[in-house]
Amino acid sequence: MFLSVLLLSSFLPLSASAKAPPPPAAAEVRHYSIEVAGIRVGTMTATRQAAASPDVTYSLVSDVKVNFLLYHLKIYYQVTNHFHNGQLLLSTVEAHTNQGDFASRTEWKGDHYDIVADQYKHHYKATETQPIRYAVTNMFFGEPPAGQARAFAEYFGDYFVLSRGKAGSWQAVRDGREDEYQYANGQLVKIIKKNPLKNFIIRLLPE
Repeated sequence: MFLSVLLLSSFLPLSASAKAPPPPAAAEVRHYSIEVAGIRVGTMTATRQAAASPDVTYSLVSDVKVNFLLYHLKIYYQVTNHFHNGQLLLSTVEAHTNQGDFASRTEWKGDHYDIVADQYKHHYKATETQPIRYAVTNMFFGEPPAGQARAFAEYFGDYFVLSRGKAGSWQAVRDGREDEYQYANGQLVKIIKKNPLKNFIIRLLPE
């Protein structure tokens, strides 16, 4: 299952002469359709919010409903990744499906990550000492940089192995699962998520 998925507020007194903080940078948003056998079954929205600081937040929201004969699938999936100085500090995933509700969480603890993935037919718990600097959400906002060999898979709590195919095409492989990411002019325009029953096609919608 590829789909699957995050506020902190504080109030500080300001003196009369204090300057208001700069407004947050405008969010970059990408809208996609999700198709199976040529039929639109859902939507996906990717957002990158970059504040005027070293902090960047990525989010990915999917809403899918599929009904083909005996094959029924319903998924609402949300992932939110918080990066600071290029390093992932917190990733949370919420998945609400016709099979139940599931979650994953990856959190930096100062010298390691605590990783817990409790998803449909996937339960994983681990620690990771290497800083995570590239995740699946990053792939929605440009081709992987040269030499990028893997992307953190927030849902699973481990990694996709990346390899470059023909120009503008990348393969992401994990445990027999293969996704193909296609780019045009540096923009992600299509994802093919290969499935034994029917491939899912995620296609960029026009502005």
